[in-house]
This record gives sequence, C-alpha cells and structure tokens, in this order.
Amino acid sequence: MITKPKIFIDGESGTTGLQIYSRLNQRDDIELVSIEASKRKDASERAKLINTVDVVILCLPDDAAREAVSLVSSTTVKILDASSAHRTANGWVYGFPELNPGQREKIASAQYVSNPGCYPTGFLACIRPLIAKGLFKSNFPITVNAVSGYSGGGKNLIKQYHTFHEQQAGGESLYPFGIYGLQFGHKHVKEMHYYSGLASPPLFVPSVGDFEQGMLVQVPLPLGTLDNPPSGEVIYEAIADYYQGEKFVQVAPFQDSTLLRDGIFLDAIAVNGTNIVQVFVFANDTTKEALLVARLDNLGKGASGAAIQNLNIMLGFPEELGL
Repeated sequence: MITKPKIFIDGESGTTGLQIYSRLNQRDDIELVSIEASKRKDASERAKLINTVDVVILCLPDDAAREAVSLVSSTTVKILDASSAHRTANGWVYGFPELNPGQREKIASAQYVSNPGCYPTGFLACIRPLIAKGLFKSNFPITVNAVSGYSGGGKNLIKQYHTFHEQQAGGESLYPFGIYGLQFGHKHVKEMHYYSGLASPPLFVPSVGDFEQGMLVQVPLPLGTLDNPPSGEVIYEAIADYYQGEKFVQVAPFQDSTLLRDGIFLDAIAVNGTNIVQVFVFANDTTKEALLVARLDNLGKGASGAAIQNLNIMLGFPEELGL
C-alpha cells in the first residue's frame, strides 16, 4: 500500500488557505490533516502536527508565519510559506518555477519554499527575461503600475466591498478604482527587486478595482531613452523564447488583438480560475514606446494555484496535478 503524503495547511480559514484547501480536498493522492479549531493557537499542538506531516503550507500573516517556522524541529518536513515573510530570506527557495533555468530543481530539493506574491509574479514574468538575456541593462529605470481585484486585500477588504455592494445594490460602485501604497515601499517591492536582476527597486504603484479576482501588471518601457533600443518584435521574441514550453506562463502573439475585448480592451479577469499568467508585448517602434502586461488571477497563479504547483514539485508529482 502506497502511503499518501500528509499535508497540513496552517491557516486554512484565510482567503488563500480556503482556496488551497478547496483544491487539495478534491484529490485522492494526498491526505489533508487539520487541527481542531480550539487548538489552532496552541503552540505545542501545532508544533506536534507541523513536525509529523510531510508538507506544511503556511497561510498566515507574516509574523505568525515566522512563529510557525520557529516550531519546526523535523529535518524531513517541508515548509511552503504563502506569506511574504521569507521570500528573500536566506535558506529559502523562491517558488516561481519559471523564473530561471534550474528553479524547478531548487524547489524540488528544498526544505523551505516561499510562494511568490501576486504582483511580483506578474512583474517578474515580464521583466526577468529581458534582464537575463541582456536586452536591458540592470540600471534601466523601471516603473510598474498594477491593478488587482479586491480579494487581494484578504477577508477584511472582501467584507468591505461586499458591504458596499449591498448598500449600492443595482447602483454605481461607491469605489470603482483606487490607488494605494502612496508612501511607496510596498512589501512586494523587495522581492520584485531581488529576483528581477535590476540594480535598483522598481517604482511600484498598486491599485484596487471593484472586481473580486483578477490582476493586470503593467511595465511601460520608454525605449526612446536608449541609444540603440530593441524593436518591439525583438522584445517579444526574447520573452517568448524564455518561456517556450511552459504550461503556466503563456506569451500572447505580438500585437495580437484577438485576446482583447472588442479588439481594444485588455480585461483583468480573463484567466480567473486558472494557474496561468499571460504576458503581452505591445510596441510602437516609430514612437519608441513599449508596454509589457501580465494578466493573472491574483488568487490563482498569484496565490493558491502557485502553491499547488509548488507542492506538486516538492512532492515529485506531475506539476499540473489539480490545476
């Protein structure tokens, strides 16, 4: 009889935890282990469970995730952290399999893996190939504008927007769109900088829209600031080549409008419910302007989908299982 790997989701009642639990609960190749609700804050009970399963998935606030890691004494249990606590920490492998050649192998052999943030996933999918291939120097100044559905703010923001919807039933949205992080230093910037290969952090401006799930991450490239700028097609080919054969990073055909609504609008919600990030390249060689856009489900490839993908790699299972 083959023993099924035991998985404990620490924080299964949160937004990401619930999504991961829902995905894993449908599978018969693993065993989900839970802790009684009354014992969730009992450190000794949690430590006992953490050190007797095969993989622990942490779906906790950053400080709570650090505290959970401090309870690990087993050298065989694997930890997958969905918080931002360990994404640039020593001893942790970044769980973006498509980031660099050999990244999957690092994830497969690691005891500690950090699940990427949603915004960094979109940003790195766009910019990493261009830095890795030398099309842009590491000191090129990068700006990132992004919009996420309100589920990215967790249970409190979801509740807030649902309350707004009840108050405005059938009417205009009270808060259709809002920019935030205006003091800069968003917690995702550190990993965006760390894994991009850029010499300086990108200038990042996040925003939230009145839709539950979905995300667009935009990276404008002012090519006119370069002495010998690459053409839009060269940029596209570099990115397409980098992700050739990847299941979950899809590069849209260059300047193709078929994936745009009415041939005009690039909507944020088109890949919701999937583990896919789509990368688009738009360019005008005459005006020397280009725009990279990543579209993903902030709760899919931006959170729970990526976690399932990483879990599969850590267990030696087919990567797409359950996705």
